[in-house]
Amino acid sequence: MSLALLRSRALTGLEAPLVSVEVHLANGLPAFNIVGLADTEVRESRERVRAAILNSQLEFPSRRITVNLAPADLPKESGRFDLPIALGILAASGQVPLDGLDASEFAGELSLSGELRPVRGALAMAMGLGRDNAARQAAGEGPARSFVVAAENAPEAALIDGVTVYAARSLLEVCAHLGPLPADRLARAQPLVEIAGGDPAGPDMRDVRGQAQARRAMEIAAAGQHSALLVGPPGTGKSMLAQRFAGLLPPMTLDEALESAAVQSLTAAGFHPARWRERPYRSPHHTASAAALVGGGSNPRPGEISLAHQGVLFLDELPEFDRKVLEVLREPLESGRVTISRAMRQADFPARFQFIAAMNPCPCGYQGHPSRPCRCTPDQVLRYQSRLSGPLLDRIDLQVEVPAQDHQEMLDGPPGEPSADVRQRVLAARAVQQARQGKPNAALSGREIDEHCPLAPEAQALLRGAMAKLAWSARAYFRVLKIARTIADLAGAEPLQPSHVGEAIQYRRALRTP
Repeated sequence: MSLALLRSRALTGLEAPLVSVEVHLANGLPAFNIVGLADTEVRESRERVRAAILNSQLEFPSRRITVNLAPADLPKESGRFDLPIALGILAASGQVPLDGLDASEFAGELSLSGELRPVRGALAMAMGLGRDNAARQAAGEGPARSFVVAAENAPEAALIDGVTVYAARSLLEVCAHLGPLPADRLARAQPLVEIAGGDPAGPDMRDVRGQAQARRAMEIAAAGQHSALLVGPPGTGKSMLAQRFAGLLPPMTLDEALESAAVQSLTAAGFHPARWRERPYRSPHHTASAAALVGGGSNPRPGEISLAHQGVLFLDELPEFDRKVLEVLREPLESGRVTISRAMRQADFPARFQFIAAMNPCPCGYQGHPSRPCRCTPDQVLRYQSRLSGPLLDRIDLQVEVPAQDHQEMLDGPPGEPSADVRQRVLAARAVQQARQGKPNAALSGREIDEHCPLAPEAQALLRGAMAKLAWSARAYFRVLKIARTIADLAGAEPLQPSHVGEAIQYRRALRTP
């Protein structure tokens, strides 16, 4: 009897728990069984592995083969276990040395010809291996393990410090790497080339003519990481502002870029190396379901709000979304995480995004337009605006009116301020916040607001009067304080003055639903 032990990774949300692949060969009638809560994709690997071994001119043993994927209570899915299963069979039958298997982890799908195909989640698996390597070294449990993956997955996996990644194109290449000949070893993968400095490519704010107040609101939203709702008639530039918003945000740190890329790697489309350190911009259609927004499935996958992690989520025509769909945004806007629970598993996905939304003020879109009359009755306007619940509106920091412009200004007016200039002010304000409290103003807790948002006496009286007159909730009161703090940071002021508070109050009055 022969036994081989290899290691791979499963995926549960963004976590990648360790999976032991145990392969046992015994005498008896030829059979090939896989146990350990394997789904259809994993069970089908029996035929892929058999064909890959034979077409690689290796011997498939005519014995009773049992493959155990441990732990047994962890669901296993995807074809990523093909490579470790095939190597385990070859090692247990003496075709690959058992020595050295413990030094690496393996993941990859095999074609029938023995070629290695990429799998989703390679970056998330490498992150899990990196954490385990650090823990092993801290505990003195042995050297760090390397990671062997398909060549297409290798550049993204090599981004993780503390993990040596080897790129393989076929099963035979991996066998040669494990063999005694150093000349046949796999090449060590190099990480993606990091984008150095510079302004992000994409649409520029200078394309937006006029709309000074809306542009100012976008600058405040970027400086303090605030959410924003743009309200105005069609054609006033709401979508243009949202599409250019990401260009105002600071560059992603390495940790932010890795976390965002890891979420992208969990999707069928995968992570695109050309978008490394580029903030994601997601704009789902208003027919999207709640599962499309938050994620779901029997094997939970991230939804649009997680794919927008560390970037921008833009919802155009906000009232056209189903109300139940919009309500699922409430918890992620507060917590920055999404938890998807199923009968057999629970998955957590990060969801720290900047929320930008746009809507018309009424069903026809022309309420308050200077030249086009509105055809909506007051009841129609009320029903339209009431599609957005009060609790959801409470969680949107800035509610900005984007009015219709004069045609002359829109066509012949001077270009707007370039994104690069606005971005410099945003970076300066973010640096002030990082030095003062270690986080953007939008993330301040109640105790931190008391500490970092001191009000001048006149500003305090103004804010309390506005709260009483406008019937704000406590949440709205604290959000106005955070906005005023950001306005003061952009101005380089410390105590919040009446001018800061007064401007912040104006950004809570564009839309009022009964």
